[in-house]
Amino acid sequence: MSLLTQEHPFAEFIKILGKGKKGARPLTQDEAYRAMQMILADDQVEPIQLGAFLMLMRVKEETCEELAGFVQAARESFAFESKVAVDLDWSSYAGKRRHLPWFLLSTLLLAENGIKVFMHGAGGHTQGRLYTENALQALGIKAATSITEAGKQLEQGNFSYLSLEFICPKLYDMINLRPVMGLRSPVHTLVRLLNPFDATASIQGIFHPSYRQVHQKAALLLNQKHMAVLKGEGGETERNPDVECLVQSVNNGELNDETWPALFERRHMKAEDMGPQLLAQFWRGEVNDEFGEATVIATAAVALKLLGKADNQEQAHQLATDFWAARNRQRF
Repeated sequence: MSLLTQEHPFAEFIKILGKGKKGARPLTQDEAYRAMQMILADDQVEPIQLGAFLMLMRVKEETCEELAGFVQAARESFAFESKVAVDLDWSSYAGKRRHLPWFLLSTLLLAENGIKVFMHGAGGHTQGRLYTENALQALGIKAATSITEAGKQLEQGNFSYLSLEFICPKLYDMINLRPVMGLRSPVHTLVRLLNPFDATASIQGIFHPSYRQVHQKAALLLNQKHMAVLKGEGGETERNPDVECLVQSVNNGELNDETWPALFERRHMKAEDMGPQLLAQFWRGEVNDEFGEATVIATAAVALKLLGKADNQEQAHQLATDFWAARNRQRF
């Protein structure tokens, strides 16, 4: 660490957050934007400053203005422009530990029916979880390793998964600080809103219910036309059919809250087998899973309504059910 005789420019933001109970305040959207610009630039922030900043943000929790500023700076740092018209941006960062990632089959079902779905995520930062990239391997689906390859996959098959590592390496490195810090940081929140291909709509899952409204209002500040956020099973973008699901969304500048009903009277037990090979067997119809089928359809239904493919919940659920019944069972 270099020794400075003058105050480091980034110290401005640490001081705002860390002045104590009476002096501290949240960052404005512009301050958050400038702070993240410096973090993502080369050699503008010392490692000790980054750690202090991330943990101060973690203690107080980010506001919608801070989140919007972070996302704005991150998106401006991307060294690419989208050349593919994507329908739905789908974030996948949490990993699953109680149930299989049934939401993957929801996205593939949408893709099979002409909806271009781009999924981004990062795996391995928390032990004991099954991450999307591993599950895709079990399905025989190759994850992209560049924006160019992701674009080709989207054009050819309407689906692509790309790790954050190839979208914004610095954010990827920051997510992987979790085992070092022992805690998640604001990066785990902001990456869900990145929407790298500037898709028409985006959908996100969170674990803590209080973050739903933060995502919703940040999307509004970012002028996202269509966005939905829900408390997903395990924190992934997956509707749990065992419980009532509140979906908070933005549609053409309007905030909307909509509750989707539980589909079962009693909750299902934690899955005994988390082997990702079961996803392909289930898709082919070789094994049955009441919870899995309900999850795939219920999750797809929320996405279909967000995309304007259905006017109400009943139509969306029926359309998702029809898609599932007519799926190409030989695909995997």
